Order: sequence, then C-alpha cells, then structure tokens
Amino acid sequence: MATVDTAKRAPSFADVSYEETVRRARDLVPVLRERAARAEEARIILPETLAELHSTGVLRALQPKRWGGMELPFEACFDVAYELGRGCASTSWAGVNLLIHHWMMGLWDEAAQQDVWGEDPEALIASGVATACGKARAVEGGYRLSGRWNFSSGVNVATWNMLGMTVVEGEDEGEQYLVVIPKADYTIVDDWQVLGMRSTGSMTVEVDDVFVPSHRALNVMDLRGGSSAPGTRTNTSALYRVAMSGFSGHIIASTLVGNARAALELTVDTVKKKSSGYTGAKLREVQAVQLRAAAAGTRIDTAQMLVRGEMAEAQAYAEANQVPDLERKLRAKRNVSYAVSLCTEAIDLLAALGGAHGIYDSNPLQRVFRDNRAGATHIQFNQDMNFSTWGLLALGGEVKAPTL
Repeated sequence: MATVDTAKRAPSFADVSYEETVRRARDLVPVLRERAARAEEARIILPETLAELHSTGVLRALQPKRWGGMELPFEACFDVAYELGRGCASTSWAGVNLLIHHWMMGLWDEAAQQDVWGEDPEALIASGVATACGKARAVEGGYRLSGRWNFSSGVNVATWNMLGMTVVEGEDEGEQYLVVIPKADYTIVDDWQVLGMRSTGSMTVEVDDVFVPSHRALNVMDLRGGSSAPGTRTNTSALYRVAMSGFSGHIIASTLVGNARAALELTVDTVKKKSSGYTGAKLREVQAVQLRAAAAGTRIDTAQMLVRGEMAEAQAYAEANQVPDLERKLRAKRNVSYAVSLCTEAIDLLAALGGAHGIYDSNPLQRVFRDNRAGATHIQFNQDMNFSTWGLLALGGEVKAPTL
C-alpha cells in the first residue's frame, strides 16, 4: 500500500483513539451553544469554530490513516455529529457533511486523492450530490460539466466540491457520477436565507462548461458497498467497503438526534429552575410536565439507538466482506426517516413546555425547533417515499433501484 507523508503539511490524527475523538467533540458543546446565535446571524461556520474543528481533528474521523485521519469505524460519524449537534445543529450539519466527504474521498482513484489532499490533507470538500442537477458530455480525457446545485453545506469554507452529474450521450442520458472540482471551477451563489440550519452556509453552486479529468469521477454504483470503488485498492480498511447508498441518510440524521437531545437538556435545565407564574408550583412537580419530558426522552433514546445501531451494523457488514441486500438498504431508509420523525415529535413536546417564553430569540429552544424543522425536510427523510418502497418490496412487489 502506498504511504503518504503529511507531517510537514498538516497535523496527523492517525493515533487518536475513538474515545478521545468523541471526547473532543463533546468538549466543544458549551462553546458551540454560546456561539450559536452569532453563527446564525453570520449564516456560516464561524472562523473560530472552524479553527477548533481543525485543531481537534474531529472532521477527519473517517479519513484514511495514510492521509493523517483517524480511520475510525463508520458509527464514529454518528458520535461526532451527535455531540456537535448537542451544541449547535448547524455546525454539526455542515461539519458532518465535511467529515463524510473525507471518507468518500477515500473511494476515489489514488490520483484524485493526490489532487485533493496532496498539498493539504485537511482540505475541506463541500457537495451537491444530486446527479440530475449536473449534465456532462464525455470528451478526451474526461468530461465537460455544467450545472447548478442547491444546498452545498459548508461551501464557504471548502476548497473543493463533490458534485453529481449525469453523462448525456446525444439525446440520451447515460451513467451517473460524482466528481470533485476545485473552488476555482465553480461559482457560489449566496442565496442561503432560510428558516433553520442558518449557519450551515448551504449556498448554491454553479458550474459552466468546466473540464473534469476522468480520474476525478466516481461512478455512483461504487457507493453500493464492497470493493468496487478504485480507492479501496489503497484504502483497504473495512470502513471503505460500507454501503453508503443505503445508509447516507443516517449521517445527517446524527445531527438531528443530537439537536433533539439538546432540546431535552435545555428543557430539563429550565424546568428544574422554574415555577409557575400563576400558582407558584414547581413545574417539575406537575405530572403533565413529567409525562411530556419522559415521552420526549423515550423518543430521543429510540432515535439514537436506531440511527447509531444501523451505522454500526453497516460497519459490521463491511467487516464481514458482505454487502447488505436491497431489502436491508430499504429498511435502513425506512428506519432513518422514522427516527427523524421521533426527533420532531420529541422537540414538539418539549417546545410546548417552554410556553410563551419559548418564542423569544433569546431562548435557544426556538433555534433548536427551527433547525429540526429545516433538517427534517431533507429528501433522505421523506417517509412517503421510504415507507412505500420498503412496503412494496415487503409485500412482494418489484422495486427498481439500481444505484442502491
């Protein structure tokens, strides 16, 4: 296996343990909560927060060790995003996108890895992975790409972008790829004025007839799990055999579970101190308050076990050199959309306990509420789609999903 000397260019986190990585993410929770309002106003990850994400190495939890990453099991992605989400959902959402792209880059051809990480192994990669948004035509040595992609989280701090494209052959559409291109090749459109997840910086990117060399293109079929991706020849850990196609929603769901946990923690802290403004009764002694807190906590615990448990199972499949079948992948998609709905229900229960004071901008629970609403709209969590496809297959119907 080729080795990479990164010592002079960026710090290596290859020797940082799983427990230490999670602890570093957890230690950021108080300062992320303190900065959340300023970050939301800025609509980006704050520079001081980005510096800490770099210095702790948490964004490199799944990056190959040969490039200075930790190369931890897949479920470490949950643990890092969950802890960051307890502090600031936007930071976690953008951060886990940047984190998972370090993992995905490990699937690319070695030449592409050198392009992105050769000078800077901690270079950040944003994304716009919807393949329908980019159209490309094959040319000698690669492709000419044009397109427009929304929701490129963390794009303001990234120096590369991972974009989806469909190759057009005459009037027909051909294979689908993800490509990586440098910042000089795309334009950022500052259109991120939204309800929630405001400081993710998830702006739109545009590309106009840019050349992409063939080694920077990865067929989406290589995200189905196993060893078909070219990067698995040099990055041989089981981590890089995980079936991304079935479990991609779990990555960002990790943030929403952490955000829901923050709602519970903030509410519990408030209720412990608060008495009724009318009767003087301590709220914690009101049975309805106890029941709501318990109901919310149960939903959050269930969502956490479901999302993290399935990510650990995806890792176990890879370690056994197995690829989950279509039913298992569709079940994972069904389950993650249900887990997110549990987070929404929990936060709704807790927001009701906040009463009128919960609507003030100074109350962090209103931001937690909005961030959940924004994050839960992601297509990965669409229950109508995810429930119906699994249900059709389970009931004996045919589901055509070649990219899964």
